[in-house]
Amino acid sequence: MKAMALASALAVAASGLAPLQAQAPAPTAKALPVGTCINMGNTLEPQTEGAWGGAPARKADFERIKAAGFDTVRIPVRWHNKSSDKPPYTVDPKWMDRVQQIVDWALAEDLNVILNSHHFDPIHDDPLAVAAWHGGVWKQIAARFAGYPEDTLWFELENEPHKNFNHTNLLATLAPAMKEVRAVHPTRAVIIGGENWSGIKSLETLPLPDDPNVHPTFHYYDPFAYTHQGAEWTAPDIPPVGRSFPTHADAAQLANDVLAVQSYINRTGKTPFMGEVGAFDRHISLNDRVKYHRTITDAFAPTGIGVCVWAYTNTFPFYDSEKREWMPGMLGALGLKESN
Repeated sequence: MKAMALASALAVAASGLAPLQAQAPAPTAKALPVGTCINMGNTLEPQTEGAWGGAPARKADFERIKAAGFDTVRIPVRWHNKSSDKPPYTVDPKWMDRVQQIVDWALAEDLNVILNSHHFDPIHDDPLAVAAWHGGVWKQIAARFAGYPEDTLWFELENEPHKNFNHTNLLATLAPAMKEVRAVHPTRAVIIGGENWSGIKSLETLPLPDDPNVHPTFHYYDPFAYTHQGAEWTAPDIPPVGRSFPTHADAAQLANDVLAVQSYINRTGKTPFMGEVGAFDRHISLNDRVKYHRTITDAFAPTGIGVCVWAYTNTFPFYDSEKREWMPGMLGALGLKESN
């Protein structure tokens, strides 16, 4: 039935494409039950909590997210400016306490939690030289969350490898962190994304350790010219404002991307999940953002992958913190019940 649903979805997305070729599937590893997930964006990953126009997290945020029907929250955390770059790479204890408090709030609502390292800036410039520092931070994270339930708390070692951090050095760079995590958490789920900001093409050559509890992820902001139109942080090549979605070419590319995910699952036996997806709200209307998320959600649904949208509130938001309500249509676009 899944194969039939996939073929149907692709036909709708892009008519005239060659059908999915039959492949001998690899033994399938157990997928992470990510389900429908939301990122706590602009919360703990700026230089200080709630910067970039965000706000400090509150317990009520996780109560609201659970009530909306989400299964999982992804909590991006900046660690490099909260730790020493010299051994033993001590993390600010107040910062560690705050991260733990937020994780505890989410787990108390029966949400799965993806805890990551986000914007560990030096590692992208000089990956191998920074690997020990990165590993030293993960040693402290692993110790702090020792004994936490394995089925609901998962570790993502580093967000969006890019620049000099690529597939030629990915596993070597992450080896110290992996070693420290496995010393305390031998079977906890560990998540790894690929080079070039973990775009979908990174799955083609993503190297993973020989570990059944390592799970692949990718991010999806395609077409970038649409989702990031007018986004100043992409300078000097800021996509111009006015791009529409979907064009015929967009539909064809989306269909190919769905095929690429299914091919990856068949080839590797591992099911990736979409760790980020969204469209910048400054120049894209709410109705168009709803249409974008519904299109992406429906297209990838037959693959069975989990999807983490960006983000809860502020920049690509789903929740309007000023009106104190979910933005109309956004929950429905994910297949969740619209709030009253």
